[in-house]
Amino acid sequence: MTPSPHSPTGSGAGASAKKRTRAYASAKIRDAVLTQFGNVRKAAEGLTSEQLDGPTRLGGWTVRDLLAHLSMALGALDRFLASPEPTKAEVAALDWPFATAAGAVAIDDRSRSLARDNSDVSALLARTEERFREILGTTGDTRVLPVPAGAMSFADYLVTRAVELVVHTDDLNDAVPGVEVPFDRQALAACTRLLADALAVKAPGASTEVRIPPFAVVQCVEGPRHTRGTPPNVVETDPLTWIRLATGRTRWSVAIDDALVSASGERADLTAVLPIMA
Repeated sequence: MTPSPHSPTGSGAGASAKKRTRAYASAKIRDAVLTQFGNVRKAAEGLTSEQLDGPTRLGGWTVRDLLAHLSMALGALDRFLASPEPTKAEVAALDWPFATAAGAVAIDDRSRSLARDNSDVSALLARTEERFREILGTTGDTRVLPVPAGAMSFADYLVTRAVELVVHTDDLNDAVPGVEVPFDRQALAACTRLLADALAVKAPGASTEVRIPPFAVVQCVEGPRHTRGTPPNVVETDPLTWIRLATGRTRWSVAIDDALVSASGERADLTAVLPIMA
């Protein structure tokens, strides 16, 4: 997702098989990924060369590198579809946040190389969008893809694409003052929910309730289980702040100091389990 390695720290890595994976509406996810990518592509059309060569918060990437990476987020589907299909899916969308670290360096290299080879990044994004539309029309939800995280269904892989697009749309908005790429509601919801569920996998338990209205509520952190009434430990924040916390864009202490997170109870400090992906 970023040029810096993702760290699957904690006991959550590989644990989602023991946890019931949330169901996502396939048609909505398909539309959400296409819409969010279209939002990025439209924004890129208006960027100047100076803006494209400007820095981002992602370890030395320029805006051009970031946009090339966003093209890769969907463009890699051609490679997966051209490979022999695995016999069955072995990982789910919820495994993905804990399985991305190994490919971080290679992804960094490919993103920079793609940016160098495509001076017209808007044209690159347009070609990627057109090809993705074709893939959506010919690929079923159960098609198994040999993605780096493991054999995964097309439907689950699209959920991870929603996360990629939302996180990096936020990076783009941060990098280019005055540019506000909109977020598709369903894409934002999927990103929020997957990263919230990943928190519950990484910090299993039921002593703390994490609320991210209007999209997600999860219980996590070892300790006394809450059963009735107001939970003794409650964390609440908005979706974008949660996504920034979960991906290391914002530190817990900064979010608390800036009143972007409310946290009550002795087990409501999530410093030790954040970020989920870094």
